[in-house]
Amino acid sequence: MNKFTTFLFVLICASVSLFAQDIDSIHFLIPGGAGGGWDGTARGTGEALVGSGLIDSASYENMSGGGGGTAIGYLIRTGRRQQGTLMVNSTPIITRSITKVFPYSFEDLTPIASTIGDYGTLVVHPDSKFSDFSDLISSVKRDPSSVTIGGGSVFGDLDHLVAATTFNAAGVSPKEISYAAYDAGGKALTGLLSGEIDVLATGLGEALELSRNGQVRILGITASERLEDAPEIPTFKEQGADAYFVNWRGFFGPPDLSSSKVREYQNVLKEMYSTDEWEVVRKRNGWVNIYQPGAEFVAFLKEQETEIRKLRSILGLSD
Repeated sequence: MNKFTTFLFVLICASVSLFAQDIDSIHFLIPGGAGGGWDGTARGTGEALVGSGLIDSASYENMSGGGGGTAIGYLIRTGRRQQGTLMVNSTPIITRSITKVFPYSFEDLTPIASTIGDYGTLVVHPDSKFSDFSDLISSVKRDPSSVTIGGGSVFGDLDHLVAATTFNAAGVSPKEISYAAYDAGGKALTGLLSGEIDVLATGLGEALELSRNGQVRILGITASERLEDAPEIPTFKEQGADAYFVNWRGFFGPPDLSSSKVREYQNVLKEMYSTDEWEVVRKRNGWVNIYQPGAEFVAFLKEQETEIRKLRSILGLSD
């Protein structure tokens, strides 16, 4: 090997060493408490990535507060030292920006990719007086104040929109719904099991395992047809309420994340879909795969922002 060849070889090796940024671990920042949809998505994703060997390790940090704004603000402020962090989020990053629950939007972060879709559902205590969705609607129509619906989000946000959309489709004015807001799905579930609320509006991913364990009963889902992974659960549509709502979930990096790092995160998430470990997690939670990376994800977020403004207007909710 002559001097020029040796120099070229060293230069190439140095370049590879400089620019190769294999992802060994991911720190997942979760903007809510344990037991909610964000928590389940982050931990399920980490479980699949580690279990399949795509990354060596995953860590998790729950940071509740401000409707998710505390975690977003933290990621923005500390971005330079958060290059190994992905924050999970979903539709609320749109709704809470619109309603100024926090002063941030998805444009203040680095959108990586959406990964899943999760249908909405209404669940009750196993011993609830409501035998099915029709029974619930009948009670609400007789006396709206006699039924309290709770969710792990603030008024006018995701879980409230699931409930409002469903009741609206059943002929009940969303304005008549008595809604109790909890900070994260785990607290809302505790409210249901303790009797503080009568009905819990949540995501199917959060409710499915609880239902299979006999902790709750699912009254219906906001899908257009029954799901292959949960064929026993009826849609609201087949029960007379043509309600459709799907909540995406995905991941964001800190501001100014390098394009090479963004691509690495996108690639590892895309590879995850082909693993057996991910299929176990996905099927367990009744999720639908929705992979939208980069610019495609951003375009989707902007479109959803427009659609949610329309939905809130229809439901009589002002920004």
